[in-house]
Amino acid sequence: MVFYLASIVVAAFLWAKLEIEIEGEHGWASNLPTWKIEKHVLLDVFYGGRPLTGYHVWAFLCVFFFFHLSFIFTHSWTARQELHVIAAYNIFWVVEDVLWFVLNPHFGWARFSPAQVWWHKRWFLGVPLDYWILTGIAVALLLI
Repeated sequence: MVFYLASIVVAAFLWAKLEIEIEGEHGWASNLPTWKIEKHVLLDVFYGGRPLTGYHVWAFLCVFFFFHLSFIFTHSWTARQELHVIAAYNIFWVVEDVLWFVLNPHFGWARFSPAQVWWHKRWFLGVPLDYWILTGIAVALLLI
């Protein structure tokens, strides 16, 4: 389990560095040539009120697929393994997002605040609420 968690952190680091190169100082694909849905009630309910972008749809699907490659290689799948993959996927995105801020020379911890990070609209105890929700879901799924 430790090796698996460490590899999630390494993967999150690599993806964060890739996103920093792509987005630079403009977070949440704000300056990328991609489609966006700015407002929708479902975005408020399920997506933290952020815009949905083509960039993020494809990024999320790509990483989700990568997390499922072991099933393809081993020709085995169980519901419990699927729940653990979903947990790992959630952990990946929380770690990746934190690393995006920490490693991005245009941000860092100094700018990690609701005033500077417009795409995280809901915060709790100094971090985006999404971090708490995704981590809670991951822990619950790992306990199954």
